[in-house]
Amino acid sequence: MTRRTWKWSLASLGLLLLAVAGVAFILWVVRLDRQILAEFGGRRWTEPTRVYAQSRELVAGTRLGLRQLVSELEQMRYRQVQRLPRPGEYQLRNNELILYTRRAQSIAGTREPLIARLRFGDNSIEALLTLAGEPLQRLRLDPPLIGSLFPIHGEDRLILSPDEVPRMLAAGIKAIEDRDFDHHAGVDYSAIARALWANLRAGEVEQGGSTLTQQLVKSYFLDGRRTLRRKITEAIMAQRLEAHYDKREIMTAYVNEVYLGQDGARAVHGFGLASQFYFGRTLEELEPEQIALLVGMIRGPSLYDPRRNPDRARQRRDYVLATLKTQQVIDGASYDQAVQRPLTLATAYDNSGRTYYPAFLDLVRRQLGGRGFSSANASTGHSVFTTLDPRVQRLAEQALTTELNRLGKERANKKLRNGEKPAPLEGVVIVADPASGDVLALVGGRNTTLAGFNRALDARRPIGSLVKPFVYLTALESGRYNAASIIDDSPVIVRTTANRDWQPQNFDHLFHGSVPLVRALAESMNAAAVSVALDVGIDSVASRLMDFGLARQPASVPALALGAVEATPLEVAQLYAGLATGGVRNPLHGIAGLATRGAAAGARPANSDAASAFAFRSQRVAKFEDVYPLDRMLVTVMDQGTGRSSRAALPPSLVVAGKSGTSSDYRDSWFAGFSGSHVVVVWIGTDTNQPTGLTGSSGALAVWTRVMLGLETQSWQPTMPPGFEVRNIDSLGGELVSEPCAARAIAVVVPRGTPLPESYECGSWPGQRFDDEVWSDGGFDERARDPAGEPRMPPRSLGERLRNWWDRVIH
Repeated sequence: MTRRTWKWSLASLGLLLLAVAGVAFILWVVRLDRQILAEFGGRRWTEPTRVYAQSRELVAGTRLGLRQLVSELEQMRYRQVQRLPRPGEYQLRNNELILYTRRAQSIAGTREPLIARLRFGDNSIEALLTLAGEPLQRLRLDPPLIGSLFPIHGEDRLILSPDEVPRMLAAGIKAIEDRDFDHHAGVDYSAIARALWANLRAGEVEQGGSTLTQQLVKSYFLDGRRTLRRKITEAIMAQRLEAHYDKREIMTAYVNEVYLGQDGARAVHGFGLASQFYFGRTLEELEPEQIALLVGMIRGPSLYDPRRNPDRARQRRDYVLATLKTQQVIDGASYDQAVQRPLTLATAYDNSGRTYYPAFLDLVRRQLGGRGFSSANASTGHSVFTTLDPRVQRLAEQALTTELNRLGKERANKKLRNGEKPAPLEGVVIVADPASGDVLALVGGRNTTLAGFNRALDARRPIGSLVKPFVYLTALESGRYNAASIIDDSPVIVRTTANRDWQPQNFDHLFHGSVPLVRALAESMNAAAVSVALDVGIDSVASRLMDFGLARQPASVPALALGAVEATPLEVAQLYAGLATGGVRNPLHGIAGLATRGAAAGARPANSDAASAFAFRSQRVAKFEDVYPLDRMLVTVMDQGTGRSSRAALPPSLVVAGKSGTSSDYRDSWFAGFSGSHVVVVWIGTDTNQPTGLTGSSGALAVWTRVMLGLETQSWQPTMPPGFEVRNIDSLGGELVSEPCAARAIAVVVPRGTPLPESYECGSWPGQRFDDEVWSDGGFDERARDPAGEPRMPPRSLGERLRNWWDRVIH
């Protein structure tokens, strides 16, 4: 081969390789172009599902003081102003409040901002008017955001439309990050040269040469590796992005995508969410200095984090403000005002305005999963509207904290005497509306901000004497018992499967003989409960528990009648909600409805396929005429039994019903009860299953009482079913009580015409307070004295009285 031929062959090969490289490059660009169209065209940002609490509804006559409403508005980050308010602001005028609500999501769709005048009288809203003075039927505040359900990678953002991007924000981003944004085609080579020169002079990286489009491509499509290939890819994709989309679309995408900080495991993306995270306000409510701070953070969210580096963040903010003034985005007067203002950040983890409830969110997440809502749905921007009432939640948290602190101090004093170190007390509070099944509050432990083991949903604990109402309900349903029936509290011996004799004992090791059923329930007599359960059938009692909401089949053993069954606090709330409704099982739930972006699905009523997926259907599980007499007996428990200390603290006109429970060695303290509009369940114990020294009456009842006192609740007062009547009987023997004995009588509801024995001698029950029952190795026993040291009901027979006297002497 000649030298000339060799050169020609080499040139041909070079041309061929160049052509191949050119074709490969073109194919690569086409692939990148298709990727942009496929992924960016749909704007498929990862937007978590947002979870909202109940929205506060105001009408004329609402019992709400001016100061209380102002406090609630401040917790929702509304701001007081002197001028006519804008959305998210309010103005005070003597006894009037002018409120401009925010745009808010609801089950029915988006609710537009509304301005209203609220005139206050004596601790109530006297009038609800428009700004022009026209009457308003009702006013709904925006529902508080209480959390988000994230996909696995934990990104979070609030998506804004082009019309929702404030003009100053767009101008500020361009002024600081990309001055030639409106003119370049994706890559600004002059900016790259300027940044290179500035960085060489400064000796450090002071400016960046990337355009907004390049930054968007890097965040949306590429990883963080700093390689030549990635920079070339970034430049090509930026130019292809500019070829397909206009500047307004690219700016909106940048505003939604840019990374602006970290909240624990949650990555904060976009200015919409950053506004909420740093200032507790919507983007449209921000002042110029707040927008400037966010714009300044683009260059380094950690470096300019205003909570960790406030001085550096303020310097950066003031630099941005000066730049905006120079470029005439803001005038001199606005600059002078803005630069003098402090950072004014929302306080992180402020308990007074906290809107994060991990235990309740856990309930929502599980119930969504049970209805087919997967992690894939969690990244499509749904809105979940829940039943949580923030005011009730705060009440429950405060009640639990107050009483746990008090009980903890008492236990610490006991430790000094016996040298033992008691485990810290934990607790659960659940408040629900039994008629609807709405869970209004759910406290899963002492630390209400800590996500983790959810005691309200997962702590399966022995429920003690909370089971006894279902023993007696089964008896009433048999038709052979009523509230005045005489039952036997005598020794019971049962041969177990292990061929051993089991005999439940009372705490005083005494038996009370023949007693009316209502007294047996009020005093939690153990032998009486076992006798009745054996008579009506242990399997029948277990079946009724399942019907009312117990999740797992209990063992059909005689000890079931004394609480040898485990349940979670939520299951206990379900059981007692069924009693509160007169035998209707309304599934307890935390979801009120679900809304997608552009559509809504409500849980009530079920009027669409999506809506019916989140409907909770009621079921009657017991006859009202059987449950009503039992509920009246539970009222007696509060008036004259183990709940008497609570009865003394509650308003005399408020009728409530309830039952206490205590497990073996005082390991679990329970109280469950209801009014006419709320069911409340409280559990107190330890995570290590150590004894607490607390009965249901000395522990959980105090929390229950605080909660019930704080609720705006109604008395339990359903209409007595036909065919029944109220009779007054002697509490000791069940005989009809004559007028002189009325102070020691018990009112019971029995079928009309029920024959009852006449009373020849008044009983001697003085109506003392009773403490709770505990489960010893031999079964559930009763304490002889309440926390105040007062004696329990005296035994009926002379022999029993003598044995009691002898016990007091030797002890």
